[in-house]
Amino acid sequence: MIRLLTVLLLTLAPLAAAAQDRRPSHCIAVAEAAPGLEYLHKASWQAPVPDYSVRISYIAHASFLIQTQGGLSAVTDFTGFIGNTTMIPDVVTMNHAHSTHWTANPDPAIPHVLPGWGEFGEGIEHRLDLGEMLVRNVSTDIRSDFGGREDNGNSIFVFEVEGLCIGHLGHLHHEPNDAQYAALGRLDVVMVPVDGGYTMARTNMINVLERLKSRVIIPMHWFSGFALEAFLDEISTSFAVERTGQSHLEVSLATLPDRPTVTILEPRWLRDPE
Repeated sequence: MIRLLTVLLLTLAPLAAAAQDRRPSHCIAVAEAAPGLEYLHKASWQAPVPDYSVRISYIAHASFLIQTQGGLSAVTDFTGFIGNTTMIPDVVTMNHAHSTHWTANPDPAIPHVLPGWGEFGEGIEHRLDLGEMLVRNVSTDIRSDFGGREDNGNSIFVFEVEGLCIGHLGHLHHEPNDAQYAALGRLDVVMVPVDGGYTMARTNMINVLERLKSRVIIPMHWFSGFALEAFLDEISTSFAVERTGQSHLEVSLATLPDRPTVTILEPRWLRDPE
C-alpha cells in the first residue's frame, strides 16, 4: 500500500506543478481559430476565469484589468484608483506621458509596480516572470514639453499568458520601427488608443494595427463617443467590428476570431459586491 501511494504521489506531483506553469506563448506565430467560435462573456469580473482563458476588463481611460485562471491580476496604466474595491493587483504598469496614466504613490501593498520609463532618455527594461504570466515591455519615444522628444519615455507592455500575447500600446506617439515590431512579436490581443490626436493620428494608428495583425483590437483612450466612432468609421473598411455592450471579455487561443476584429468594451470602475 505504501509503495502504491508513493507511485501515485510521484505521478501526480508533476501534474500539479504543471498546472501553475505558463503555456508557451505564440507571439511570433499566427494563432489559428476554429471557425464559428465566439468569445465567452461572464456576468462579473469577480467570477472564476475559465480554463485556458484570460479575462480583460476595461476600467477607465487606458486602464484594464487582466486576470488569469490561476488568480493573477494586472492593471495597465495604473493611476492609483480602479474603483470601489479592496482588490490589490499583483502587477501594475504605468506610462508617464500624462498624469492620467501613472501615479507617483502606488499602494505599497502591490507586489510589482512597473514604470514604463527610466532616467530621461534611457528607458527601462522589464521581464517579470510570475510563472502563469510573463510581463515584458518595449520602450517607445514620447513628445515632451515645448515640442521636444523624450527617447524611450514610455512603453508598450506585453502580457504572455495561456499561450496568448496581449499588448497594451500605452500613450504611443509614433509608429514603431522594425526593431520595435520585432521585439513585440505577434500580439493576439491589443489595446489601442484611438483619440486621433493626443497620441497620434488615426491613420497612423491604423497603420500600426495593420502591421500587428492582431485578432482582437480593443479601443481605449477615446474620451468621447465622437472619437470612437471616427476611429470605427475609418477602420471598419478592413476590420470587423463587434459591439459587446460589456465591460469585459474572456478570450483564449481557441476563441480568437478568424480575422482582425475591433471589440468595443464599455469602461466600468471595479466594484466589490455590497
